[in-house]
Amino acid sequence: MDFSTDYETHAYAITELFTSTFLASEGTEEGALIGALARRLIAETPPEDLRVVTAWADGTLVGGIFFTRLTYTGDPRTVFLMAPVAVATAHQGKGIGQRLIAHGLDALRQEGVDIAVTYGDPAFYGRVGFKPVTDADLPAPQPLHQPQGWIAQSLTDAPLTPMRGPARCVAAFDDPALW
Repeated sequence: MDFSTDYETHAYAITELFTSTFLASEGTEEGALIGALARRLIAETPPEDLRVVTAWADGTLVGGIFFTRLTYTGDPRTVFLMAPVAVATAHQGKGIGQRLIAHGLDALRQEGVDIAVTYGDPAFYGRVGFKPVTDADLPAPQPLHQPQGWIAQSLTDAPLTPMRGPARCVAAFDDPALW
């Protein structure tokens, strides 16, 4: 498996991966929503606020992950939101998602990012080091429909401590339907 951070060259393929994966697992509406989110993240997010990691097997795109900056007023720590994550339906259950996440988190660590946060299944993401946090300790940029899915991990030796200030996400994520 090869990993790549070149998302601009493969923007269409990445968008199609997210659309088809979420369509297969969550239905037409969710597939369209996440496909549009992937498209907007690539097209509209400033490069300093976006990291995209893709996984390739024999020249075929088999997985992708987005990391976007979360900014907390009054807190100097660097925080990135890990979402969405997709593994092509035919390649699920082979550990690709976990390897993709580990690779992406390692890259953030090497950049000096302090905290990674995501909004998803605590059982799945717990396997790669995410732990539940409260909105009071790590405010979300929008009200959470499923607060138990708000999870984070420190990417440094420092423990997770409460963030100061309200959170601001990139424009593509600033939509209550995504939270």
